[in-house]
Amino acid sequence: MAEQLSFDLPVRAALGRDDFFVAPANAQAVAMIEDWQGWPSRKLVLAGPPGAGKTHLAHVWAALSGATIIDAADLAGADIAGLATGPVVVEDADRIAGSPPGEEALFHLHNLTLAEGHSLLLTAQSAPNFWPLALPDLASRMQATTLANLRAPDDTLLAALLMKLFADRQLSPSPEVLPYLARRMDRSFDAARRLVANLDETALSQGRPITRAMAAKVLDNMSE
Repeated sequence: MAEQLSFDLPVRAALGRDDFFVAPANAQAVAMIEDWQGWPSRKLVLAGPPGAGKTHLAHVWAALSGATIIDAADLAGADIAGLATGPVVVEDADRIAGSPPGEEALFHLHNLTLAEGHSLLLTAQSAPNFWPLALPDLASRMQATTLANLRAPDDTLLAALLMKLFADRQLSPSPEVLPYLARRMDRSFDAARRLVANLDETALSQGRPITRAMAAKVLDNMSE
């Protein structure tokens, strides 16, 4: 069968609270996001591996609090005083470690936001004590921030995550595909993301629906 042309259509991720599946691996983090007005010192670090749902929960919190979302990489050139006039989400905060302008910007944003009586949410892949920050005052403030962890997925959460990733891409695999994948794939959020992306590309190029046979072949190819 000749391969069909495939089109790289945009993935429309569903980022509302109702789209976030709660399971033991993330229940604590979800509860803390929903109870955000009770955060100690009005700040929280949300930590977890890639694809764990940090950005999704950050958007949920932004909708609840009216927060502005900014990537840590953009802090050095941002209007810190303007950001600090309301709640703020800083995504990938751990990635500014080792960047003097970025660390200085986060330090001032932290202080100004809290001084103005607003709340601050930071996302990262690990707890602040593992961030190699060069600015001692910033390191001490980050390490004093309450931490909520998103843990590795259990069977229920992994199946729900696959379902959401397929839905984000407007894909409808056959019913046996989800349990088949959940039993055999690498047990990580990032693996789920890559697997669904590969299945999407394969289905588009072959002009066929996603079946168990296709899933098995894609899994085999990814393990080589």
